[in-house]
Amino acid sequence: MTGHRRVFLAAGTYNILWGLYAVLDPQWLFRVAGMPPSSTPQIFACLGMVLGLYGLLYLEVARRPADGWLPAAVGLAGKILGPIGLAWLIVTGEWPWQTVAIIITNDLIWWIPFALYLRASWPAYRTTWTGTPT
Repeated sequence: MTGHRRVFLAAGTYNILWGLYAVLDPQWLFRVAGMPPSSTPQIFACLGMVLGLYGLLYLEVARRPADGWLPAAVGLAGKILGPIGLAWLIVTGEWPWQTVAIIITNDLIWWIPFALYLRASWPAYRTTWTGTPT
């Protein structure tokens, strides 16, 4: 599981740093995408806080990969649902297409490594959940 540990160490570190930056500068995406500044930057700062907390969970998966199936599954769900929500904002014209940049490093690059980990760790998780060997 050494490769999985590296993935979740990287994901945890990335999420904590991204979250801190979003808290400290909640207008950055709006500037980068050429959008007017948000009148509610605290919402983006809150997103940063949540992503930073996800980072702590990913570090726990890196520390104990045998026990990380559930936090990794929730993380992957967020990494799938986030781009769906952003796609809706873009299609409806609420946000410009330039905001796609946010999902490349936050979501898309993690889909395959998270899915591989979930596939590899599912038998152990299933056994602990059901109490029966697979």
